[in-house]
Amino acid sequence: MPAAPSPAVRRAPAPVRRSPASRRTPAARRAARRLAADAGLLAVAAAFVLPLAWVALSSLDARADLRVKLPDGLTLDNYDAVLEPDITFTPLLNSLVLCGGATLLTVVCAALAAYPLSRYRSRLNRPFLLTILFATCLPITAVMVPVYALFVRVDLIDTVHGTVFFFAASQLPFAVWLMKNFMDGVPKELEEAAWTDGASSLQSLLRIVLPLMGPGVAVVTVFSFVMMWGNFFVPFMLLLSPDRMPASVSINDFFGNRGSVVYGQLAAFSVLYSTPVILLYVLIARRLGGGFALGGAVKG
Repeated sequence: MPAAPSPAVRRAPAPVRRSPASRRTPAARRAARRLAADAGLLAVAAAFVLPLAWVALSSLDARADLRVKLPDGLTLDNYDAVLEPDITFTPLLNSLVLCGGATLLTVVCAALAAYPLSRYRSRLNRPFLLTILFATCLPITAVMVPVYALFVRVDLIDTVHGTVFFFAASQLPFAVWLMKNFMDGVPKELEEAAWTDGASSLQSLLRIVLPLMGPGVAVVTVFSFVMMWGNFFVPFMLLLSPDRMPASVSINDFFGNRGSVVYGQLAAFSVLYSTPVILLYVLIARRLGGGFALGGAVKG
């Protein structure tokens, strides 16, 4: 009787060789991704820090140029040259009047417009908010030609109050959108309690809603002021007299003909020009970092 065939010998599978990347632990992979993200953020930060470093160093350099370099010797001659009424003080004062007045008008109108949108339900709320959203996307340069013709017709050209009104109107759509979203976070029950005690809607807005949404008011204020402070095109089109020009327009005087630029004085003026915005942020930094101070006002 023939012998039964022996079973086939099974060979062990060859060991799978893993790449060094696959042998990393999850913690090592997370650390690698974090390192890559930090490197990307540092590259983005360098793109913003280098211009600021140029401004700070060039303002103290008597031989400043377009290179970012340490000055051979520190000097304040550039600041002495630009600290003149016609060069710095008058334009900065004009900017404060224009942007401060327009910011105040924007915040007041935005609060009054956002209150009914936040507290009362209507079928027109959504179309109105979508219209506001569309208005925020409209570039301001697209409407400057008809606005200029309108200002000439109504005799508002080359007037400070006319420019303030247009500044406020241009920032109002986005300010209303922001203010409404912040106002939605304030419980309506607090106002209902005030209404029970006899308060009107305006009193509840001024004494309850706005104090509780302090961070929102601060955000709208800073955003509106910064956007107006750096605006060059609007005052350049609507103001004609040199003594009414803000600093955002007068900075153009440092760029001479045929490419001749006094870089040291330009940097010194830029430092002075940035100071009011930094001071505004420092003054209301506490509001920006805080939340809604509701505490235990709403229970149950």
